[in-house]
Amino acid sequence: MQQTLQPEKVEVSNSDQELFIKWADGHKSVFSLFGLRKNCPCVTCRGGHGRMNSFDQSLFFVEPNQYFEVESINQIGNHAIQITWNDGHNTGMYQWETLRELCPCEECYPKQE
Repeated sequence: MQQTLQPEKVEVSNSDQELFIKWADGHKSVFSLFGLRKNCPCVTCRGGHGRMNSFDQSLFFVEPNQYFEVESINQIGNHAIQITWNDGHNTGMYQWETLRELCPCEECYPKQE
């Protein structure tokens, strides 16, 4: 894995409903907790193995209709994190590569007209 895909810092704010990642290359990503939970990469949430890489990045830009909190984050090796959500779900492994691809910043995902 490229060094740039490694995070230097990962912080969660349940009150702000955000997960912040500062990457080794200096890039910063701020994810809404709603968008992350709704884009859970586990097979159950994705609807089967054939849809494992199908994500809806637009969910990071909608007004949430549910409130999610992160109870814990565990690092899985050097390639991913596992989030335990307040709804009890914890089977999704969020790989660093996937999180970087999903980055909702304007540089990575320009606003749609």
